[in-house]
Amino acid sequence: MKLTIDTDRRTLTQDESGTVTVMDLYSKSAFELISRHWVRVGWSLKYPYTFSWMGRPIIQLPEDMVRTQEVVYRLKPDVIIEAGVAHGGSLIYYASLCKVLGKGRVIGVDIEIRSHNRRAIEAHELASFITLIEGDSTSQEVVKRVKAYAGEGATALVLLDSNHSKEHVLKELEAYHELVSPGSYIVATDGLMRDLHDVPRGSADWTWNNPAAAAQEFVRSHPEFVIEQPAWPFSESELTENVTHWPAAWLRRI
Repeated sequence: MKLTIDTDRRTLTQDESGTVTVMDLYSKSAFELISRHWVRVGWSLKYPYTFSWMGRPIIQLPEDMVRTQEVVYRLKPDVIIEAGVAHGGSLIYYASLCKVLGKGRVIGVDIEIRSHNRRAIEAHELASFITLIEGDSTSQEVVKRVKAYAGEGATALVLLDSNHSKEHVLKELEAYHELVSPGSYIVATDGLMRDLHDVPRGSADWTWNNPAAAAQEFVRSHPEFVIEQPAWPFSESELTENVTHWPAAWLRRI
């Protein structure tokens, strides 16, 4: 594909295998097309690796963070469960939301929580809101511990941000979906992988081996869930789609 931006003529021209489309540079369609490629280039350059939250690195696209906090604010869950700890920034982020709301706690699961990250998380001002569980997020033992910490009848929001292979995400969806309350979500993050198979650091098998593919397969056998982007509570724009690393990620329990 070839994209040509002409700021004098205020046009964006898309040439895809000889099929040429010209659009207004300042149109919704142009914004969406440019955004898709901006996200790809930003991922390749590790743009999400430039942010932190209250002192801890948080490897997320800022728009995904902002959209997620509105979901947390609306749901006010009793527990937020995240598979994938890394540096702990997202755990601190969710814990800060729980503190502001005066409700909720966070469970972080990872197959390996590195000692320096554990020390930093446990020394943080928001550590009292966080429970860390080390182990394979899909193992029976770990799932049992998460369910015990969550407690019966808790309103839960679950985010899957660990191993992003289709097989592993499917296992996590099967393991944790029962914790999700009606109206809440289990989120298969980083489905953007499907669009990164041909960029530097990408992999050819990501066309099918990605979290979005896992989510789509999961809902085919679980009609109690639908893939549905949470509605924006405020918009004065004609735009309707998130600029996101999480396409087809939000699985809402009906």
